[in-house]
Amino acid sequence: MSRFFRLLIAVVLTAVILWKVHPGDVLRSTANADWTWIGAAVALVLLDRTLMAYRWMVLLCALTPGSRPPFTSVLRIFFVSTFVGTFLPSVGGDLYRAYSLSKMQVNAAESAASVLMDRVLGVLSLLIVCVAALAAARHVVSSALVFPAVGVAALICIVAAFAVFSARAATFAQSLATRIPNGRLARGSVRLIDGLRRYAHHSAALANVLMMSVLVQVVRVLQAYCLGLAIGVDVPLPLYFVFIPVIVLIMQIPVAPSGIGTSQAAFLWLFGAAGVPAADAVALSILFVALGFVGNLPGALLYVAGGRPEPQRT
Repeated sequence: MSRFFRLLIAVVLTAVILWKVHPGDVLRSTANADWTWIGAAVALVLLDRTLMAYRWMVLLCALTPGSRPPFTSVLRIFFVSTFVGTFLPSVGGDLYRAYSLSKMQVNAAESAASVLMDRVLGVLSLLIVCVAALAAARHVVSSALVFPAVGVAALICIVAAFAVFSARAATFAQSLATRIPNGRLARGSVRLIDGLRRYAHHSAALANVLMMSVLVQVVRVLQAYCLGLAIGVDVPLPLYFVFIPVIVLIMQIPVAPSGIGTSQAAFLWLFGAAGVPAADAVALSILFVALGFVGNLPGALLYVAGGRPEPQRT
């Protein structure tokens, strides 16, 4: 999908939402925000970025021995990728991260596999948090559309698990990849599957990253809860644990930069179904997206200071 059409989708979705909810109502909803709760949300977003950086570093355990770049280079790549991803669809930051790591003399397929595994474990952690919340608070969930989103996330995780832990499934996937008409793409796909298979020998690292990923999602839910309290949204915390993972999944769909438009629609859909006034739901969505921009500021500073990695010399 071209950049123009992604931007068009974001603009159209935002325009439709603002047509349904008057901008003045949204502004009034945020005018008296409690800055104590806003500050708490900012502190939590800095914590979640730290945890996200840590989990990717752990996943680099599957790189070919001796090819892992220095700690500072890896950290710089991660934070700059969060900034670059602000202006791209959700996978844009991941592509930048994989490309930048490969420029540090890391095997390109292994670099891509580390980023893909990070993304898959992130989806799995969203699924775990959402399912746990559904089990605990099913009686307060009124939107049946939550369940299809959970089902899609579960399917993604199952496919990824087969690719990593099933030699037969990996062989089958590689045989399909060899049939791709584009020879370069076919070879890259085969190597990517092989890179994913490396993680079958790093189960302890995967468990560590999964625990950190679940903690990231819990922190992210608490961020939204703090923002809700800041503007007076009266919704119990268990509902946030159901809704925010689903909203984050929707924001991962690579159709609009930083989830602009899709996030507003998702907040309006879910929180509106819980009885939250439309203006408050949209205001909460805007604050949630803005909080993500705040979390990306360290990457912006590194980028401006020369955060783009230079190839290692041998």
